[in-house]
Amino acid sequence: MSNNPLIQTVDLKKTYVTEALETPALRGVNVELHKGEFTAVAGPSGSGKSTLLHLLGGLDRPSEGDILLEGTAMSQLSKDQLAKLRLTNIGFVFQAYNLIPVLTVLENTAFVLELQGVVKSERIKRARKILNELGIEEYADQYPNRISGGQQQRVAVARAVVGEPSIVLADEPTANLDTAMSMELIDLMKRLNSDKGATFFFATHDSRLLDRVNRLITLVDGEVADDDVRTAS
Repeated sequence: MSNNPLIQTVDLKKTYVTEALETPALRGVNVELHKGEFTAVAGPSGSGKSTLLHLLGGLDRPSEGDILLEGTAMSQLSKDQLAKLRLTNIGFVFQAYNLIPVLTVLENTAFVLELQGVVKSERIKRARKILNELGIEEYADQYPNRISGGQQQRVAVARAVVGEPSIVLADEPTANLDTAMSMELIDLMKRLNSDKGATFFFATHDSRLLDRVNRLITLVDGEVADDDVRTAS
């Protein structure tokens, strides 16, 4: 593992402001994530874990502080530059899958590559390859509403990793899955981490996933309460 962090947060703060009040979600978070890690952030509801994930992914801007992605300060980027950074460096897996209903499984998987400007023949080849590796190539021509929730979440993972991003951010990826499907998905992501060196960062409260990560960051009231590096199965 490189000593240089893949992502570093610097006194990261986020406060949500309404007409009535200000609600601090993060109160000065300093963490470093390294290439090849399989890390989760956990904590009680309202602890700031989803906020942290959204800030790391450039989906929202911090109120104070900064995020360095491979040395690039995200606060210094324009909206277009930030969108390009997300496209090339960050993969997302959402709790609600967020697949495009009018596109097939293959087209959903290849969509990121299309946005990246990869030629059609190459993006179809790469999309089919990752679908095969994840055991869902047989559903390539199906639409999302024709496959199960577990299969849809596998497609979401395929879409997240096909572009070989620097890091995959996953927000409660097992929340809508039963135990069997959750364990299959966790095994799948763990295999991508060990075989391909894919870097994962999860926001989750699922003990089944927390038991498998190599590092667990715990947030309480928007602050890092614990940062536990361990050997996971």
